[in-house]
Amino acid sequence: MTETIDALHRLVAAGGVVVLSGAGLSTESGIPDYRGPSGAARRHTPMTYQTFTGDPVARRRYWARSHLGWRTIARAAPNGGHRAVARLQAAGLVDAVITQNVDGLHTAAGSAPVVELHGRLDEVVCLDCGNRTSREELDRRLREANPDFDVAAVTVNPDGDVDLDDGQVAGFRMVDCTFCGTGMLKPDVVFFGETVPAARVSRCFDLVGGARALLVLGSSLTVMSGRRFVLAAARQGLPVAIVNQGPTRGDGYASLRVDAPLGALLGGLAGAVAPDVTAGGDAGAGAVPAAASPVAG
Repeated sequence: MTETIDALHRLVAAGGVVVLSGAGLSTESGIPDYRGPSGAARRHTPMTYQTFTGDPVARRRYWARSHLGWRTIARAAPNGGHRAVARLQAAGLVDAVITQNVDGLHTAAGSAPVVELHGRLDEVVCLDCGNRTSREELDRRLREANPDFDVAAVTVNPDGDVDLDDGQVAGFRMVDCTFCGTGMLKPDVVFFGETVPAARVSRCFDLVGGARALLVLGSSLTVMSGRRFVLAAARQGLPVAIVNQGPTRGDGYASLRVDAPLGALLGGLAGAVAPDVTAGGDAGAGAVPAAASPVAG
């Protein structure tokens, strides 16, 4: 293990690194991972775009669950892993971050640039008129519309919803777009069955194409949405380092593989290769920044 850690340090110290992060990086911030050691078995499948737009009952169920789950997401703060990545960027060793997460914690920790592959939970879009608003504003409106909705949330999922039965959500009232008056609101994240915007994917391929190495942090690489960048790096002959608890579908392409908790390992990495650098921008508690204009990894 020591030799592998030393090799990881040397790879990052050489610079030109692009980070690809997944849900495992946010578990130490209290947001569970579907597939990693902290993953909680869920009783319902993730919402698909087709079901969300075509089934009013399912859409009500989603918003009731998400309304409760948002409280946990909104309170989440960057952990040591996020801060270490930001520190490596500030040192000029990491060129960019591509994240499959929708929690906004990389940005809150001070990382830039960050490509949020699957969007952000703190932003809401109207599917009719395209107007964007903050999740904070929607949360206020939903609280006003549902003053007595105070069901205890037992399990919060990585995409920000919770497990509730139909009886618990039957009386939940949804709200429409305030701009056009009737539009359907959706969190500005990529649902299952929905396509990541082509321009966003193209930018990620460009970042990987210009990198010297790809560092995967906390992703099982189960879905092609993130794994395609590992495949692209391998085709280009770039070294791929994977740090994750548990096996990944990219292990066969990795030149380095570390199975360990991310926070302490990344903190040690940043301390070793960027000892004099401090990253700014850590927003602390309530780290998901509200957007004025916001699932799967």
